[in-house]
Amino acid sequence: MSRFAAAIAESIWDMKYRFKEADGTPIDQSVEDTWRRIVRDLAKVEKDPAAWEEKFYAALEDFKYLPAGRITAGAGTARKVTLFNCFVMGTIPDNMAGIFDMLKEAALTMQQGGGIGYDFSTIRPNGADVKGVAADASGPLSFMDVWDAMCRTIMSAGSRRGAMMATMRCDHPDIEAFITAKSDPARLRMFNMSVLVTDAFMEAVKADGPWELVFDGKVYHTVEARDLWNKIMRNTYDQAEPGVIFIDRINAANNLHYVEEIAATNPCGEQPLPPYGACLLGSINLARLVADPFEKAAKLDKAALSELVTTAVRMMDNVVDASKFPLEAQAQEAQAKRRIGLGVTGLADALLMLGLRYGGEEAAAQTEAWMKAIAEAAYRASMELAKEKGAFPLFDADQYVDGGMVQHLDEDLKADIRKHGIRNALLTSIAPTGTISLYAGNVSSGIEPVFAYAYTRKVLQKDGSRTEEEVVDYAVKLWREKFGDKALPDHFVNAQTLAPEDHVRMQAAAQKWIDSSISKTINCPEEISFDAFKDVYMQAWDTGCKGCTTYRPNDITGSVLTVSENSEDAPGEKPADAVADTGEVIYMAEPLDRPATLEGATYKLKWPDSEHAIYLTVNDVVINGHRRPFEVFINSKNMEHYAWTLALTRMISAVFRRGGDVSFVVEELKAVFDPRGGAWMEGKYIPSILAAIGGVIEKHMIAIGFIEGEGKGLKSDPHAEALVVGEAPKGKPCPSCGEYDLMMVEGCMTCRSCDYSKCG
Repeated sequence: MSRFAAAIAESIWDMKYRFKEADGTPIDQSVEDTWRRIVRDLAKVEKDPAAWEEKFYAALEDFKYLPAGRITAGAGTARKVTLFNCFVMGTIPDNMAGIFDMLKEAALTMQQGGGIGYDFSTIRPNGADVKGVAADASGPLSFMDVWDAMCRTIMSAGSRRGAMMATMRCDHPDIEAFITAKSDPARLRMFNMSVLVTDAFMEAVKADGPWELVFDGKVYHTVEARDLWNKIMRNTYDQAEPGVIFIDRINAANNLHYVEEIAATNPCGEQPLPPYGACLLGSINLARLVADPFEKAAKLDKAALSELVTTAVRMMDNVVDASKFPLEAQAQEAQAKRRIGLGVTGLADALLMLGLRYGGEEAAAQTEAWMKAIAEAAYRASMELAKEKGAFPLFDADQYVDGGMVQHLDEDLKADIRKHGIRNALLTSIAPTGTISLYAGNVSSGIEPVFAYAYTRKVLQKDGSRTEEEVVDYAVKLWREKFGDKALPDHFVNAQTLAPEDHVRMQAAAQKWIDSSISKTINCPEEISFDAFKDVYMQAWDTGCKGCTTYRPNDITGSVLTVSENSEDAPGEKPADAVADTGEVIYMAEPLDRPATLEGATYKLKWPDSEHAIYLTVNDVVINGHRRPFEVFINSKNMEHYAWTLALTRMISAVFRRGGDVSFVVEELKAVFDPRGGAWMEGKYIPSILAAIGGVIEKHMIAIGFIEGEGKGLKSDPHAEALVVGEAPKGKPCPSCGEYDLMMVEGCMTCRSCDYSKCG
């Protein structure tokens, strides 16, 4: 029998984690093969690899421990990819050569599959003197535009675009421009952005005092602290960015306070990291550890939890040695501190199984207790590893044990750490787990509440027919198996019904025993007042959170968390199909076979200074009355173009035949620049011949009604706001698979049906 609890879990495994040949032929024949590939690779460094391979396998079996996606996809494949998820890059020097050295490092890191974080506070503000050239500085925002353009051109490992986090201190003279930068919808789309908020600033906000904007000891402006705070809040209220990072709190609570200063985080915020720091992530699936779910005797097996954490820590420590790194500085940083980030997923489902309402006081207390148990088991496991393999090189007994989160551990454990050292400087972090939670059977993601208890996913088959798959939350599936169609109890709440303060309460409860940080989105209703919205951030500050990220649906961000008037229908009932029969955006299980006859158009493209024209033919397929691009042919008499035009023809056609929102092909082609220079065509500067081809394809997509217009997305569908009855959220459909399952996770609009993700 299949190990997968849901069809979507197997689809995610096949698309994201299954090891395949370059031509798509599977190497992993089953998920057991995937587990075996991972554990064999991570056990290589052990003195008894065979014994540890079996222990590691037992942890992965049945999705109890979930290494992060890069480990699951990359371990044991011998591919040149990093097993670390994200990096914070080096400190940006305040000079032109240094800035572009950092840009190069960022490109090399993203090329291997790592997201990156950067603090742009170190660059002098706009208008500052540039000595020696009699000019004014253009400021950090202008260089962020360069980073943004670079990120658009780098394909990270697998099929993800690179993700970036930009931070800026609240006392930088350009902070106001930073706060409002993404009000321009075309600017800095590859970045998540967060303001580094200091303790002094929060005190000034509460006291309604003045606030100086300073760089290199010079005061550029003095503003009212509360006015600046309101500007941050207003932009976040309207645009969902910037986020807020309480940076002094992070540094004060850092176990490594004595050897590093943190000024940035990874793109999703759960890992505050020093220059060249990397985040290595994995999650304990709490939903798999609950015994007797929904019964009075229901409980989480603490012994099993402790054993699983102990094994997971050892596996993650081995990843430090097994992984490749884009830069030598990253490898040295990882080896010196051996930082890992063990977190959880399935928390909300586990609480449901115990009869606890997510966001309630009892659920928060239980969450804190579980996090404490994980932290203590992780620190003890790492201490035992230090006995066997040695402490991390920068371990200092006095400074380590008496600072950071370590000071709150049990006295006996602290004494053991002081005596024997510890293998990993930091051990816990809670990451967003959207994809791996689906892979594990659609358990609730990270420490987030359940977003939708059940929804229908459509899959287009090669013959043009469509099948429907019901995707059910893991806890709801167990409830159905036990109680059939019996109505769900009142404690089954979801993201659409929770008050913001419930979210904050859960984040604060978990934070007490997480030595890094937490990826958590606090969902706010669209109608929340601005003052109430600001109170959410103040509550996060007052309750000890290290940062705060909210999402309020509106016309700009999109409405993704509104439920229907009929939302009290039992999730156990099959939802009625009210989704429009569209052909524009739908995931295809396999590429469609080519019909015998297709309609299309041919375009002539004459590139200046080129002897021969290029002819582009775009043919379309009609699905359910809607026309969409199906294939492309690119021809030229210039034989110098033959190889790349043939390759482009095949690649674009392959993408088109997979379905979904293929308009991104236009965006990618139009972003390509030729270092030899572009050309002016029809009054516009086109940066390359590839960009010109992208423009022609865009013109065709507009002509057939596939996209709305130049530089715009899919043509609006009059049924786009249609809502299936039941628990599925209302809002925009996913541009990749068409499902109404988009959710905002740490600034990234993410689809749980197909793992589409767009950050910023």
